[in-house]
Amino acid sequence: MPLFSRRLPHVLTQKDLVLLLAPTYAAARSVDEEEAQDRLAQALAVPAALDDVYRGFSEALRALQGPRTNEDQLMDKLSAGVLARRARAKPAPATPAVSAVLVRLDLEIGLAAEAMRGTLATPRGKALLDEGLRTLGAHVVKDLLK
Repeated sequence: MPLFSRRLPHVLTQKDLVLLLAPTYAAARSVDEEEAQDRLAQALAVPAALDDVYRGFSEALRALQGPRTNEDQLMDKLSAGVLARRARAKPAPATPAVSAVLVRLDLEIGLAAEAMRGTLATPRGKALLDEGLRTLGAHVVKDLLK
């Protein structure tokens, strides 16, 4: 599925994603924010992992787009939210779906067992991962668009 907007990677840069996802990662993995940021930076340096995260954000933005809101308006509002709130992100609620996303990211940096890759590739695992990506994207987007 294509990105919500061509502007999405420019509005939500890889560095911004690291800052926005770090509280969730830190809370779920019981590490400090600095360690979470280091791990996320490594994981999101993998293009496939970064694409997955952008896909989750794109789905969240599509769900929020109303009939009177065009793509540019939503991206402008998101951009303003990133500037104002990226350093004050709150962790997403811990759910099995969000945990699947974190396992996906841990796989990219060698912190999860390779057997988990096969688990996430099953129909049930893929569905859980997709749900987690949407949930995480929706959580962050909702926080940024306040």
